[in-house]
Amino acid sequence: MQVALVGVSGYSGMVLYRLLKQHPAVDQVNLYGHQGGQLAALKTVVPAFQKETVNVRPFDAATVMTENAVLFCATSAGVTKTLVLPLIAADFPVIDLSGDFRLPAATYTKWYHQAAAPVQALAKASYGLAEFNHRLTHYVANPGCYATATLLGLAPLVQQHLLDPTSIVVDAKSGLSGAGKKLTATSQFTMVNDNLQLYKVNQHQHIPEIVQQLKQWWSAVPAIEFTTTLIPVTRGIMSTIYAKAATPTTTAALLQAFQQVYADQPFVQVLPAGEMPTLKQVIGSNDCVLGVNYNPVTKTILVVSVIDNLMKGAAGQAIQNFNQLFQLPATAGLPSLPVFP
Repeated sequence: MQVALVGVSGYSGMVLYRLLKQHPAVDQVNLYGHQGGQLAALKTVVPAFQKETVNVRPFDAATVMTENAVLFCATSAGVTKTLVLPLIAADFPVIDLSGDFRLPAATYTKWYHQAAAPVQALAKASYGLAEFNHRLTHYVANPGCYATATLLGLAPLVQQHLLDPTSIVVDAKSGLSGAGKKLTATSQFTMVNDNLQLYKVNQHQHIPEIVQQLKQWWSAVPAIEFTTTLIPVTRGIMSTIYAKAATPTTTAALLQAFQQVYADQPFVQVLPAGEMPTLKQVIGSNDCVLGVNYNPVTKTILVVSVIDNLMKGAAGQAIQNFNQLFQLPATAGLPSLPVFP
């Protein structure tokens, strides 16, 4: 089939293009730009892709729907809420990596500081947390990277009411690619190298996304404490989660709960007792690796969740949702091993 991609110039878009080019069900990837302008060679838009001869064409909704079976959007927040409205009206399949369709209008406006998509359009979107949402609509709101790592780490605990719902604390760390390509004062080499930086404290736009899904699993969850830290690596997220146990438990019992939930999920690995994951275990793969521990002295549950923010946190999960939407094998087009060393 032919597929469309808007946003190839961003990091997630670049990774998504590479995955689509290698996908066994994709015959051609058609590229479109969302800012108007003229035809542009991909190698001028993404210098790393010098061998590619494809062009990036101006976006036209009718052309996209005529030429393709699905549209992938790897754009910044604020683009798809208007760009894709004709496709939504036509019920054309769209997989959106931005945050424009993950939240209700009022919540989006509060956290993204801009007007939201029309309410009628938002109602047609489904949240594509791939391991749990098996009732996708034709508009898939791909989850955010922090949200993916955190929700996969919390799902068994929240779904089975194994924690005190008022006690969730998340210390999440991300590599620089999670901030995108735009250069800022805090993303320069001299600031990132040999440094750690907290950012968007109590203001990160993935907070309402995480809480929204947690409440769907268990309405007793009122809120979470969520902190993000920029670390001096290119790719990867480590979400370290703490919560008080609902009742005294053991690491073995918690591991059993996690193993039951993820037994049939090819991209989630639960480590044995005593082991904790590292970023190197997931970089370049679509995997989420989880480590679980219980401290009986403090009655605290610890979960460590690691993903590649550009794969499982963006492009890789988009391919998972594509596979599900078109009833393809779950692992089609996705690497089974990380890049190591």
